[in-house]
Amino acid sequence: MPKYSPQAPVDGLPANTYNPHCWITGEPEIGEGTWIGPFTLIDGQGGLTIGKGVNVSTSASILTHSTAKRCVSERQYDVVDRKPTVIEDYVFIGQNSVVLMGCTIGHHSIVAAGAVVLEDTIIPPYSLVAGVPARVVKSIEKEIEEWKQPSTVSQ
Repeated sequence: MPKYSPQAPVDGLPANTYNPHCWITGEPEIGEGTWIGPFTLIDGQGGLTIGKGVNVSTSASILTHSTAKRCVSERQYDVVDRKPTVIEDYVFIGQNSVVLMGCTIGHHSIVAAGAVVLEDTIIPPYSLVAGVPARVVKSIEKEIEEWKQPSTVSQ
């Protein structure tokens, strides 16, 4: 699928080559064939790598920074925390899910809709993760091999 062409900002969002209705900050590394849905936040301020063939669904957020400590310390903690986040190849990020800073999502994994992957979580390859906080539900390696077989369902 071809990338979107750079466009003028929509509703004040900076132009990007993935989707005119998503917000990309910083300078994330994004692999070829990646699709980013509308109303997403892709925060590359703390270092973000998104592999090839990734799908980021509508309204998902991938974060690399946090102001939580600064806020609750009444600004006495005067740092914006930043940590690199990694989404490996062929990962599906479900609708309304959140991946917090410092996470690594292993290749060929699915982050279920609405899941919240907590800071510094490492998700192994071929995982299905779901919930708040997100937990590995099962390995999907065998299913993926089945899904790669020619479909017998008429389309």
